[in-house]
Amino acid sequence: METFDSGGVEIAYEVFDAAAGSGEPILLIHGFASNGQINWINPGWVKFLIDCGRRVILIDNRGHGASEKLYEPDVYGAQQMALDARRLLDRLEIDRCDVMGYSMGARISAFLAIYHPNRVRSVVLAGMADNMVRGFGRGDAIASALAADDESAILDPEPKAFRRFAEKTGSDLKALAACMLSRGHKITGEMLGTITAPVLIVAGEVDDVAGPVEPLVAMIDNAKGIVLPGRDHMNAVGDRGYKDAVQVFLENRP
Repeated sequence: METFDSGGVEIAYEVFDAAAGSGEPILLIHGFASNGQINWINPGWVKFLIDCGRRVILIDNRGHGASEKLYEPDVYGAQQMALDARRLLDRLEIDRCDVMGYSMGARISAFLAIYHPNRVRSVVLAGMADNMVRGFGRGDAIASALAADDESAILDPEPKAFRRFAEKTGSDLKALAACMLSRGHKITGEMLGTITAPVLIVAGEVDDVAGPVEPLVAMIDNAKGIVLPGRDHMNAVGDRGYKDAVQVFLENRP
């Protein structure tokens, strides 16, 4: 992956051009404890979008993947991470593009659409629905599990699952703990109501991390929602129905 300086933080990214040449760009923003490879390449998203004629841009969020690791919670606000994404568009000389984020990446994508609306043509908010506003409520427990020296001391199964996923992705656990403790991810319905770009909201039917889709759809003008039957937070990301819904959405957005 290539890197660039985003306000003093080294951010890694990768660009994939469509087989027939550089198509319309779409920026993909991954979720917590993941990276571009895990979230978008492995589940087939990059190949799928290239086959749809898209130029695909992956970013590794600060503290994740090949990007610089930071250990203070106050540098992980969603606005700061959205600014990393906007600066990547600046670097690539992309005036405006479609954006898709999963889970934490959906929060970052929402902040990008709110604070940099002229750069976002449309936005897909996936793996995060009503809990984008309500909150997930397990941040402190997950951060403690990530920072623990001994996994055997973690008794709560949900934080332990986050810890094991982070280890599986080869993540820096201390950097992720700092990211999880950030208080800069809060977002309100009023803020979401200012989004002017077309929005698609996607989440699994049994995704307790995301929450229900319809309440978030109701907060945003020009938003549509898709619920993936039987899918949870982990297995929704590669769902064929998710891919098909995104393809239709992108083909029909203004």
